[in-house]
Amino acid sequence: MYVLGIDLGTQGARAIIADLEGQVNSQAVSDFPLDQIASSSPGCFEQDPRTWREAVFDALAQAVAAFRQAGNSPDAIAALSVISTSGTLCLVDADGEPVGPAIMYSDSRASQAAAQVQAVAGELAAKLGTGFSASFALSKLHWLQQEQPHRLEQARWFLSPTDLVIGWLSGTWGRTDWTNALKWGYDIIDLNWPALIERDLHLPLGKLPAVQAPGTPIGQITAQAAARTGLSAGTPVMAGSTDGTASQLASGAVRPGDWNSTLGTTLVLKGVSEHLLRDPLGRIYCHRHPDGYWLPGGASSTGADCLTQRFDARRLDALNAAALDHSPTDLLVYPLMRRGERFPFTKPDATGFVLGEAANEAAYFAAHLEGIAYVERLSYEVIEELGAPVGDTLYVAGGGTHSLAGLQIRADVLGRSLRVPKVPSGAMGAAILAARGRFFPTLAAAAARMIHFERVVEPRPEYQAAYGERYQRFLQACRERGYLP
Repeated sequence: MYVLGIDLGTQGARAIIADLEGQVNSQAVSDFPLDQIASSSPGCFEQDPRTWREAVFDALAQAVAAFRQAGNSPDAIAALSVISTSGTLCLVDADGEPVGPAIMYSDSRASQAAAQVQAVAGELAAKLGTGFSASFALSKLHWLQQEQPHRLEQARWFLSPTDLVIGWLSGTWGRTDWTNALKWGYDIIDLNWPALIERDLHLPLGKLPAVQAPGTPIGQITAQAAARTGLSAGTPVMAGSTDGTASQLASGAVRPGDWNSTLGTTLVLKGVSEHLLRDPLGRIYCHRHPDGYWLPGGASSTGADCLTQRFDARRLDALNAAALDHSPTDLLVYPLMRRGERFPFTKPDATGFVLGEAANEAAYFAAHLEGIAYVERLSYEVIEELGAPVGDTLYVAGGGTHSLAGLQIRADVLGRSLRVPKVPSGAMGAAILAARGRFFPTLAAAAARMIHFERVVEPRPEYQAAYGERYQRFLQACRERGYLP
């Protein structure tokens, strides 16, 4: 038997068909037109959901065709699930047709509206351990109510992109999952839509979807969707999740104490806790785990962006090969390339720093790898201070895992083993959710069967003291700048 995962991103759609051992049978990608990807103006980021529909159906058709060519029947696909961006706002009519463009998660026009939502829903925010920002769909709804109220009146449903794709495939509308519902103001503790959304914000609760656990049944592939994609009509469709949640699942971080670091342009940390984590400084927020635990997470503004901006791309392979020969360095780097930090501390005016002189480019490069690792270590110390245990093994993903030197330095600085999954994509996370819904009693059971690792990097004990001393100097440099108490 096989399962199918669909990932609708900001640049295109991906589909993966995998068996219950986690082996990928086929996959396909369909990109959006270039004019869909760029922001139309500062602070504004919208996309046309009709483009999403074409890309999703195209990726599915390609993946299913390859699946057939390998000698398989679409009837062998036992279930599918969908993941997409968190906080993106989609309005649709009763037939699932978009009412105007989708307002993307990164659209910042709702900043003032977010402050108004926070003022009204501060008690709810404190309860959920988060705060309402412009990235939340509820803030975008409140902004749209003020600026374009006719769109709210025309819409039958207020949905996330995940819900939209599931509707197109199954014909079932008005359904969402715990993780996507969080940024819409859903109470993930008591599992209900708070009355204040309609009473105080004057947004109709009847247009918000019913909410259920990720990986639970929602509907079946319709005859129309089957004709477009090559899937079998009646294939079960399971509730999906946000893309960040799915990427965490695909990394292997699914049990309490498990944590995933995804190092790309930025550094994103997501883990599993038995208890809801509340941060009075608003640096993290928690999703609800399909198995009843909690999924806290935070995102730094630092990451591998410093490597692509400060070093010639043609030199990166050589610099990575030489980095371990120059590390530990005596330089201290906070690798922030733009103003403002959000995790492990909140400082809107924070800037990066480089302390010390590098003997050569390789040492300068190694110091940046160390700086990324110091930020990651500080982030996990903050998480532990907030009450979440962090295990001896971290599950790591993202483009940063391509640097073997970076992985070794991170393992040494963190004092933990790093596991790199073979297929760390969100689409694989969606496939695991589908499998969880049909074949496994828990996500942990699904992950144990379906996730395999490309490599495991162990910390080198002989470097612990040297990195520990430099890390303390890094913390002191942050304190001197007012970044830490």
